[in-house]
Amino acid sequence: MSLGTSTRIRRQLEEAEGYLMLEMPSYALEILESRAEWPSMPFEANFLKGEALRCLDRYREAIQALDVAAALRPDDIAVALAQGWCYKRTNRLAQAVDALERAARHEPENALIRYNLACYWSLAANASKAIEELSLALRLKPEFRRLISDESDFNTLRGNSTFETLMRDAAPSK
Repeated sequence: MSLGTSTRIRRQLEEAEGYLMLEMPSYALEILESRAEWPSMPFEANFLKGEALRCLDRYREAIQALDVAAALRPDDIAVALAQGWCYKRTNRLAQAVDALERAARHEPENALIRYNLACYWSLAANASKAIEELSLALRLKPEFRRLISDESDFNTLRGNSTFETLMRDAAPSK
């Protein structure tokens, strides 16, 4: 591949990324679908395509691109979080948990990963794992406590004495 082609590909991907940052995913997707292949940057192209599709609520399609990106860079946290998001919304909780467990192995102190794992374990009706992950998330980032009361993913835990104790202990003092 010539240097000119490589530079052109990089610019197109940067343009697509810019559209995503501007919350214009349909424009990003238009660029990403303009080529059958992105030979010099397949990870970036698949990740950006997955993100654009995720932003457009096209989760099943997003998973295809994100799975390719994950195969190319299995330790990429952003890809794992995006996969988890899409798997959850396509009722594939086991895969959502797997994606975030993989991410947690690479970044065990990432509060966002732990919080999302708590959500997914709660939806999967595994209260002990959900509470364990939520406790860890709150220890790492206490500010997350403000999200819990509005988080419908935790509805399965409401009424659980351990969860209620955790919430009482995590509540800000008056």
